Amino acid sequence: MSVTNTASMTINEMREFAGFSAAEQRYIRRSLDIGLARSDAFRIWSRTGEETAAIRAQYIAYQELKTLRGSVPCESGLGSIEGFLGKLVRVAAFDLAQERIEGFSAFRFLYERLLGAEARPWLPSAFCAAAALPHIRPERRKLLLQSLSEAAATAPGWSARKPSFYPEFIDKDAA
Repeated sequence: MSVTNTASMTINEMREFAGFSAAEQRYIRRSLDIGLARSDAFRIWSRTGEETAAIRAQYIAYQELKTLRGSVPCESGLGSIEGFLGKLVRVAAFDLAQERIEGFSAFRFLYERLLGAEARPWLPSAFCAAAALPHIRPERRKLLLQSLSEAAATAPGWSARKPSFYPEFIDKDAA
């Protein structure tokens, strides 16, 4: 792939991220720090006792990510989906219950980075399953499920291209 194509895709990913709400952007950056073990999320993201507790819970929920990364089933293989999809729905339900992810686009953006491009085909079903769980408030459940476009739900194929933009914390005081 040419440098121009890679740069163009990175810019598109940056534009997509910029279109998310401030709360979504913050949650995605924090989640990537936790899920990819990039930094100490308590030190960077914790402003209150409530946030400290939420980060601690997220570290626990994200323990499944290592297993999930190594067990993404092939699209046609139904034999291994139960273990994969069940765990993925559990982690996704945690994230959606935090009420920081407002729709499928932000969810997909986050999980493509947490799990890799090979997980893309499984993200619409995991999102729908997690969003439809009874612990999600009914009004929120409706908004989440409506955020999944018909095109995303019925895509005939998915790109195998790896994400290239991984947003990080920016210390405003250091700038």
